[in-house]
Amino acid sequence: MTRHLLVDDDLTQSEQAEVLALAAELKVDPYGHRTLAGPRSVAVLFDKPSTRTRISFEAGIAELGGHPMIIDSSGSQLGRGESVADTARILDRQVAAIVWRTGAQSGLVEMAEASAVPVVNGLTDDFHPCQLLADLLTITERLGDPAGRTLTYLGDGANNMAHSYLLAGVTAGMHVRISSPDDYRPDPTVLVRARQRGVETGGSATLIDDPVEAATGAHVLATDTWVSMGDADEELRHQVFTGHRLSEALVQVADPEAIVLHCLPAYRGKEIDASVLDGPRSVVWDEAENRRHAQKALLHWLLNREG
Repeated sequence: MTRHLLVDDDLTQSEQAEVLALAAELKVDPYGHRTLAGPRSVAVLFDKPSTRTRISFEAGIAELGGHPMIIDSSGSQLGRGESVADTARILDRQVAAIVWRTGAQSGLVEMAEASAVPVVNGLTDDFHPCQLLADLLTITERLGDPAGRTLTYLGDGANNMAHSYLLAGVTAGMHVRISSPDDYRPDPTVLVRARQRGVETGGSATLIDDPVEAATGAHVLATDTWVSMGDADEELRHQVFTGHRLSEALVQVADPEAIVLHCLPAYRGKEIDASVLDGPRSVVWDEAENRRHAQKALLHWLLNREG
């Protein structure tokens, strides 16, 4: 059976740990696994602009010995109305795997249902699982085993990063706190899934309105841009989220060894203070680099379970 990564909890706790261990190995020995030697191709489709996703997959696929087939969906027949299922059937005869950075999660699911090769979520409106693998690798490097650690996410609790922190963080056995304004809370179904996963892993998922309370004692502080691609209410968001800025004051109430994450791009003085993003607790540049290592590990892991 072909394995995909469409949502963070497609991986069990033990499977997630396998991928992270392999990512750490590949970071030390970048050419230790030539999974795509041939070269075999991986289709990387983009419906949305990208910096980190594109360069990390392109470099990582090459390091695995493969050929990154970068496709701008707007310039393909997919962008002119060819069905997702038909596109999958064309691609899976040419490539070893498909990565898609798109909008609707439903389209990604349709792609996976029609594909005979692994499909990877490169980002959707609902989830960003590759980013979370990189984040967990970064946490492990700095703090050791994530299990039992507390991660606080501040800002838009309804976006893809908040959802992925809930699912991937709890899968790793972490205690995930989401602090956001009332109208920007996580999808209730995602919260339920995270709490169900926590029963298995010892992790937990909590909503805490007060950002100071949420940050107190946290081992990891994370945030994301307040305005994601497609959000039309930019001015309103800047007003509503002001109290949830990742500030120096919040860093001071966190654990003394706490680290700061941001998936980037960051807007200094908005969702995060410049002194925090560029300060000694910030590990955002390691986090960005770790996309490559985590995604290489994921592709290797998925392809070795195919069939």
